[in-house]
Amino acid sequence: MTANISLPTCYRHPDRETRLSCSSCARPTCVECVHRADVGQKCRDCAAPQGNAEVITADQIRTGARRSAPVAFTLLAVNLVIHAAGMFDASVQQQVFQVGAQVNGLVAQGEWYRLFSAAFLHSPQMLMHILFNMFALYLFGPQLERDAGSLPFAGLYLASALAGGAAFFVANPGGVAVGASGAIFGLFGAWLAASIRNRHTPAGQAGLRQLLVLLGINLALPLFVPGIAWEAHVGGLVAGFAIAVLWFPFARHPRAVILRTLVAMLVGAAALAFVLG
Repeated sequence: MTANISLPTCYRHPDRETRLSCSSCARPTCVECVHRADVGQKCRDCAAPQGNAEVITADQIRTGARRSAPVAFTLLAVNLVIHAAGMFDASVQQQVFQVGAQVNGLVAQGEWYRLFSAAFLHSPQMLMHILFNMFALYLFGPQLERDAGSLPFAGLYLASALAGGAAFFVANPGGVAVGASGAIFGLFGAWLAASIRNRHTPAGQAGLRQLLVLLGINLALPLFVPGIAWEAHVGGLVAGFAIAVLWFPFARHPRAVILRTLVAMLVGAAALAFVLG
């Protein structure tokens, strides 16, 4: 003979029987209303934020990260879209390269804009070219933008691209190059400056060691992989490092964003003037 055992019902859904209960108030709660806690489980009311606290979901964190670094993610999207368009249509790729690649012979004739436009083009034969640059931008760009501000970050990125292009122009007058490597190494340079400044802390020491290993590997790649414009890497690295160092005095200035943007613009202008002169 069996007896019918009635189960308690959820305090929010009386039509739902449940074996779960809140570890704080002991009220029965269904699967939909239960929330995991550090110890046990809580009902929706007990799990609600207290006072001025706010519960933030993982999706909100990811969305917030994108919103707080609009320049980095826009640069990432633009590079990928341009590259994808060229992969699907060879004629588009040819036209874009004809107009935007850094052809130093044409730069010498006055088409200086190629120092800038080449930073948005990548070799169609080397998939790792764009993958590495965009992965590095994704890793190092957003946090730098959040720390420095969107306008200073944009200035640093573009100034480093110009400095990298200028270095390649001077070292290889007859050369042709594409890629965001100069700008990416500018980000490396900024992170290197920050890591050196924080080298007295355990986190700073660890970050500096990791960054030096990464830089060493990338600076050594031209010794093993032909066709890499290492001059652009060095130029971008020096520019990014210099900009970040010049940023330090303005860390607590009320107009830090404006001053940092001006610093980046001046470094970019100096690189451009070096080519035009």
